[in-house]
Amino acid sequence: MKTLFAAVALAAAPALAMPSEIHAEYRLTNNGITIGHVEESFVRRGDTYRISSVSRAEGILKMLYDEQITLESAGRIVDGNLQPLRFDERRVKDPKRGVNAVFDWDQGVLRSEFRGETSLVPLPRETQDRISMMYQFMNMPTHEGTFVILMSNGRKVEHYSYRLVNEVRIKTPAGEFDTFHFERVTYSPKESRAEVWLAKDRDNFPVKVVFDDPKGLRLEQDLIALQTR
Repeated sequence: MKTLFAAVALAAAPALAMPSEIHAEYRLTNNGITIGHVEESFVRRGDTYRISSVSRAEGILKMLYDEQITLESAGRIVDGNLQPLRFDERRVKDPKRGVNAVFDWDQGVLRSEFRGETSLVPLPRETQDRISMMYQFMNMPTHEGTFVILMSNGRKVEHYSYRLVNEVRIKTPAGEFDTFHFERVTYSPKESRAEVWLAKDRDNFPVKVVFDDPKGLRLEQDLIALQTR
């Protein structure tokens, strides 16, 4: 089993050709009911990048829990791959749940601030954060195999294994796409399941994502608009 970092190193040339700007919008649904809207932007300048993702409640969820969550990632591009330096999560209604994390690659440490406390977490060099991981998918090799992605939510680092399921054409509000369909490999019913569809002709950008919580919550994130340059 390879790590994603090792695998994408073999695909460095395509990675260097990643778009300089991406603007995307998604619709969030639960059992077919719209509950939210996501706006994202990715900007690459030289060997640095910045990502912003803003999720807002809509529909019945807005009536029950009118929240806005902002995720931001800033870092550099090393050998064509994203390497986060800072990750922030902010919540309008519940600011105490916000997270600020600094990736100290020289020391191999993640410095996390959460609820007024600072903690230090070992930092493997290939770790992505919650939002950079989705854009690092653009560099994922598309041949069949299983890869380990290390992802931090700003407080800890977890291992996620993904495998290629198939190649399929799907329909989204933004149009139809030929995609590579990956799914998370789980080893326990207590683990959350995840699936992602990467558009072949749009730099392997995620056009659909599905999350299944062990408690029964199913969230679908479908692309409704995409601009790249």
